[in-house]
Amino acid sequence: MANTVFCKKYQKEMEALDRAPLPGAKGKEILTSVSKQAWQEWQLLQTMMINEKQLNLMQPASRQYVLEQMDKFFNNEETDKLAGYVSPDDITEL
Repeated sequence: MANTVFCKKYQKEMEALDRAPLPGAKGKEILTSVSKQAWQEWQLLQTMMINEKQLNLMQPASRQYVLEQMDKFFNNEETDKLAGYVSPDDITEL
């Protein structure tokens, strides 16, 4: 049976990550409080943010921005909007 974790994004027990996705204390925090599903969703949003905002993760300010957005995402706070992005939930059929 897969390990589970109480996911702070979804507020319920869900499948846990197999290993810490980041080094250090932040990675341990994510491992113990974020589900595999929430992490996968964050990775998709993170990729869109990096591409849309043309972030260079070699720059400390860009890395800090991504970490701030990640914390907002997992805490169910509003993250920065991406220009031109329409959520599939917002699309209505004609």
